[in-house]
Amino acid sequence: MKYKRILLKLSGEALMGNRQYGIDPERLSEYAEEIKAVTEKGVEVAIVIGGGNIFRGVAGAMNGMDRVQGDHMGMLATVINGLALQQALEDAGIKTRLQTAIKINEVAEPFIRRKAMSHLNKGRVVIFGGGTGNPYFTTDSAAVLRAIEIEADVILKGTRVDGIYNTDPEKDSTAIKFDHITFDDVLRKGLKVMDTTAFTLSQENDLPIIVFDMNTKGNLMKVVTGENIGTQVSL
Repeated sequence: MKYKRILLKLSGEALMGNRQYGIDPERLSEYAEEIKAVTEKGVEVAIVIGGGNIFRGVAGAMNGMDRVQGDHMGMLATVINGLALQQALEDAGIKTRLQTAIKINEVAEPFIRRKAMSHLNKGRVVIFGGGTGNPYFTTDSAAVLRAIEIEADVILKGTRVDGIYNTDPEKDSTAIKFDHITFDDVLRKGLKVMDTTAFTLSQENDLPIIVFDMNTKGNLMKVVTGENIGTQVSL
């Protein structure tokens, strides 16, 4: 395995599958099998998941809701997704822990860095819910922050696109895919990988990001074994 410890970032929308909203049990099961395969090879896996399939604070703010209130609702949505993913992983026979940045003691452990690292050392998959626990920060920022805290080797951003392109490949058939690109080139070309706060934090800590298609079976295993799929962003 090229990577010993990974932080897998999944969007809330990824859990919808072909639905318009909510959670698709089949997609959850597929992800659980992908994650199980790499844990069986000894890879330590932490996961940050978004909440956009249930509620997005920015959208709420655009419709007149207080942004802080909306972001708190979004944090709770990530906890719901975390619980769903935890159940799917445990159904697949994987020991997990759900830790949250906001205290919900009856539902999940509070985030404690040493406990998270202890769980990972014992082979448990750790899911981080609740974002950073602060409004105005995205789950991308939470993913980078947690990856740095647990000393992950890489951030794997699982999307429905097979990497980073110079334009949107779903709208432009002539879009060109990058196999590797530097942080500086991403900023210079104005490419959207993560929000600026998250991206800058990753750059400052020399933490590489790999963007890949999570919906293709076997891709997660290919990434952690070092196969050249997706797009790697590094210094």
